Amino acid sequence: MQTEHDSGSGTTPEGDSAMPKPGQSEIRQRRQAREVALQAMYEIDCVQHKPGFVVDERLRATALGEHGAAFLRWLISGVMRNQAELDLLIGELAPDWPVKQLAVIDRSLLRLALYEIGAEASDAPPKVVINEAVELAKLYGSDSTPRFVNGVLGAALKRGIGTFE
Repeated sequence: MQTEHDSGSGTTPEGDSAMPKPGQSEIRQRRQAREVALQAMYEIDCVQHKPGFVVDERLRATALGEHGAAFLRWLISGVMRNQAELDLLIGELAPDWPVKQLAVIDRSLLRLALYEIGAEASDAPPKVVINEAVELAKLYGSDSTPRFVNGVLGAALKRGIGTFE
C-alpha cells in the first residue's frame, strides 16, 4: 500500500544531466527554482519524504515554467546523488560545525549551492550561486546564516571543490 509519503516518482527525481543555457526568463525561473529546491530539501531532510514525491508536489504547487522545473529536478537529483560527498566537503570547509548538527536550512543551502557550483553540467557562475544562496539565507535562515553560508562557500571557491555528476 502506498502512502502520501512514499508515492511519487521514487527516491530521486528524474532530471537531465545537462542544463540548457538560460535567457532572462530562465534566469528568473532558476532563482525561483532555487527557493523551491531549498524548501524541498528542508522537507526531505526533516520529514524524510522521498525526493521524487516532494519535487512532484512542489511542482504542482508552484508555477515554475518548463526551464525552472527541469532545473529544480536537476538540482535535487544531483544533491541526492552526491549527498555523502557534499556532506564530507561541508565538514572539511566548516570543521567546527558537524554537518548533522547544522541547522537544516544551513545544511540544505550549502548542499544545494556546493552541488551547483561543482556540477559538471552547471553553467552558473559560482559568484551568482553564492549570491543566490546568501539571499535565500537572509529569507529563511537565522541572523548568522547569511554570513556562515557566504564564508563556507567562499572557502570552497578559494580551495576548489572538484566536480560532481
